[in-house]
Amino acid sequence: MAPILSISGLSKTYDTGFQALKSVSLDIEKGEVFALLGPNGAGKTTLISIVCGIVNASSGSVTVDGNDIVRDYRAARSLIGLVPQELTTDAFETVWATVSFSRGLFGKPKAPAIVEKVLRDLSLWDKKDNKLVTLSGGMKRRVLIAKALAHEPRVLFLDEPTAGVDVELRRDMWRVIRELRDTGVTIILTTHYIEEAEEMADRVGVINKGEIILVEDKAELMRKLGRKQLTLHLADPLSAVPAGLSAHNLELSSDGSELVYTYDTQGERTGITALLQDLNAAGIRFRDLQTRQSSLEEIFVNLVRTPS
Repeated sequence: MAPILSISGLSKTYDTGFQALKSVSLDIEKGEVFALLGPNGAGKTTLISIVCGIVNASSGSVTVDGNDIVRDYRAARSLIGLVPQELTTDAFETVWATVSFSRGLFGKPKAPAIVEKVLRDLSLWDKKDNKLVTLSGGMKRRVLIAKALAHEPRVLFLDEPTAGVDVELRRDMWRVIRELRDTGVTIILTTHYIEEAEEMADRVGVINKGEIILVEDKAELMRKLGRKQLTLHLADPLSAVPAGLSAHNLELSSDGSELVYTYDTQGERTGITALLQDLNAAGIRFRDLQTRQSSLEEIFVNLVRTPS
């Protein structure tokens, strides 16, 4: 199956000479949730802006369901919804009017039933006659999503959709994203909340300094780059790690009551088995143990950390 979004050799250099994107190539599959992660200034918003027709690329090409965003821009843009970081519409419009107007911008016929469903799905129905200026920050964020969904896009960009909103709203939006994915909508998500990507994404891409440095299935990424820690709570404290255990690179807590073993998830079985055998041979007993795995956030930080 052909990707619904195909980006090839995309570059952007501004008049100041700053190169925001450097030959970015990326394919997004139909119906997936793709999380695009990167530090501030990495090029995330520039990339989205080019795909959505807001910024012109310096070179490269983008197609949406086979439609080139330059040659077939009307067809391409009709398939795309964008939830930007800020609401920039008339503050004195009602929720119903601004969402309906967004649908009309894409040449779609009036469809009150579709607008109603979008508003209900986002818990905005009881606010439909309210002017935007009267809404809370969280409600305005919901309106942004409603505007992006009004014309029934097949590709939805969410640029920091939950920045500055409360936990309840964030979870509501996660639910909406899952429901959209279930209907076949492809979602590209940029976020500073790494747990959001960990919760929602099928695949993860990391961009840094204008370059895509990694694209990977989320589960595979965490398997390959994640690390685990096994903490052994000792029955009897140690004053030092015995020489016979030196091969395992164990860390002893300051009070000598815990041994911490950090290991690569791919070497999990053999590493732990050998450790337990060596502990038994050294006569070291433990009364409890616990494990901890790296989060996606820790993997991300390690990927984009600038060498000193």
